[in-house]
Amino acid sequence: MTIDELWTTVEPPDDQETAEIRAERTRVREFLATALDRGLFEPRCDSWLGGFSPEFSRELATHGWVGMTWPRRYGGRAASNLLRQAVVEELLAAGAPVAAHWFADRQVGPGLLRHGTEEQRERLLPPMARGELHVAIGMSEPDSGSDLASVRTRADRVAEGWRVTGTKVWTSHAHRSHLMLALVRTTAPDPQARHAGLSQVLVDLSAPGVTVNPIPFLDGGHHFNEVVLDEVLVPDHMLVGAVGQGWTQVTAELAHERSGPERYLSTFPLLREMNAARSGDDAVDGVLGRIYARLWVLRQMSTGVARSIDAGVASPLVTALVKDMGTRLENDIVDESRRWRPSFPSLDAPDAYDRMLAQAQLHAPGLTLRGGTSEILRGLVARALGMR
Repeated sequence: MTIDELWTTVEPPDDQETAEIRAERTRVREFLATALDRGLFEPRCDSWLGGFSPEFSRELATHGWVGMTWPRRYGGRAASNLLRQAVVEELLAAGAPVAAHWFADRQVGPGLLRHGTEEQRERLLPPMARGELHVAIGMSEPDSGSDLASVRTRADRVAEGWRVTGTKVWTSHAHRSHLMLALVRTTAPDPQARHAGLSQVLVDLSAPGVTVNPIPFLDGGHHFNEVVLDEVLVPDHMLVGAVGQGWTQVTAELAHERSGPERYLSTFPLLREMNAARSGDDAVDGVLGRIYARLWVLRQMSTGVARSIDAGVASPLVTALVKDMGTRLENDIVDESRRWRPSFPSLDAPDAYDRMLAQAQLHAPGLTLRGGTSEILRGLVARALGMR
């Protein structure tokens, strides 16, 4: 099976949707081929985090590929999550730079549709759908590990709205974003009800009191940040949802955050180069066969989640499994590539295989951490199965 043939194995529930999805895939592939010829991007691993190009995001938006599941009155296409999934797969498989609009498209926009006010939707969703408004996510904090319920960033009520003080960490592209959707504590912590008293606010990252400190990668790249908030004023109209409902709102986002193609396609451009360079090697064909089989299963699981999101019944168990199994596969692709062909990976190597391997190796430590560590996810699965 070739790489491209692999993408045609998912069968949506009815023939008409199958035709729609296949037509959209063809349209995306044709666009990407033209974009490559025009030099609009260079394929890379981990493109949904490392590939930040506002110009490319705006170009995608003109084709209707940003905010595509949102209602038309907010700039969307009212498309299904299944159709969006097909578009995202094609973009990530090609290593296209989608980071500029990623968080707005994946979870902030859907969150505003569920919990935001009509004024927020009308003001914020259309520029997001045009690829013009970039949003970061402020969840994790220093010294908290994966315990999101231990949030200490505080939002105190004042006459003008809320005064927010605290620190967020691992905040991708905060230095390039306009807003940050932050989880904050609006009431004093209660040891007996750790998930209570949390709320979500949209912080203007250009506001007084905001300091963004870079956290560079091993390769010198930079998308992670520490965001320090010192008495930052957040007006009332930037509160998202209800006060005290932040935990419920955040956990509702996890179906979008943990189950998408980004959880098994971050290292796919490297797999594509491995496939192209195999030259009939039986050993590598066996490795590729095992990887393809796992990838096919993950695509089926992820596609099932997309269908369940459309139906409003996404399972936290399945989303956790997709993320855990997917990021393990991504790391295995790096390991198998390194074993198969001795090379000197370098970000500046003339050979695409060596460049992709260098990118993948340098980003591999974060694959099983972001979006929930493997240990946390396996704990969720065990609890859902009644094992703890």
